[in-house]
Amino acid sequence: MAAMSLRPTELLAVCEEAARAGAKELLSWKGRFAARQKSPRDLVTDADLASEAAVRAVLARHYPDHGILAEEAPDHRQLERPYCWVVDPLDGTTNYAHGYPCYGVSVAVAAGGRLLAGVVFDPEREECFAAAAGHGARLNGRPIEVSRSQTLESALVAVSFPAVVTENAPDVRAFLNVAPVCQAVRRTGSAAMNLAYVACGRLDAHWAHQINPWDSAAGVLLVKEAGGVATGSDGRPYELAAGDYMTAGTAELYEALRPLVGPRAELR
Repeated sequence: MAAMSLRPTELLAVCEEAARAGAKELLSWKGRFAARQKSPRDLVTDADLASEAAVRAVLARHYPDHGILAEEAPDHRQLERPYCWVVDPLDGTTNYAHGYPCYGVSVAVAAGGRLLAGVVFDPEREECFAAAAGHGARLNGRPIEVSRSQTLESALVAVSFPAVVTENAPDVRAFLNVAPVCQAVRRTGSAAMNLAYVACGRLDAHWAHQINPWDSAAGVLLVKEAGGVATGSDGRPYELAAGDYMTAGTAELYEALRPLVGPRAELR
């Protein structure tokens, strides 16, 4: 099968079906799961595993020959397949484990590193953020756009920190640079939800230096299709295999952020 023979809108329908299947598992496991550490401060729950299994079942039913790169069984070689589905079955596991209602399921599909379709689904609010390449972005079926904020002073921005935060981490330096000059900074604990919120204008910008492809794939496509700017965290074109990103609703805000957020930015 040729790598570009499937329509993005066709793939998007499967993204949504898979994300909803994963979300159903997350809701069913609330309050009855066990959590354990993958690494210090990085949890995995029974719900993560059940959600991933449900997503995989949907994808296998529709496209059994496609690759899958998923958080709980990551194999980056899958990105080399003609089509690869990039899945975070529970983005915001720590939030979920604590009953903090900010988490989601992220499902995207790419061909040759190019994102074709993606969904971020919020089970708590039943919000489905969806985008297909060249077809715009939607929230529960309605078109969405990024905000028009052009200055840091008027911007509500979000940062993602890695599971283990050190004082010299690039995301910490960026936070210390941006916090004094923007309107406010948020750290929600879910990169996928942050990106979805940039896409619909609830946030004006968001960045992450130390992140994985499954955290960012669907969300980056959402931002781009909603009219925003999304690059790698150092300003290069976004690379799915790397996962890191810097996003903003407008080019003007993006350019204001770049010298403060880039990985080589010094403390101001």
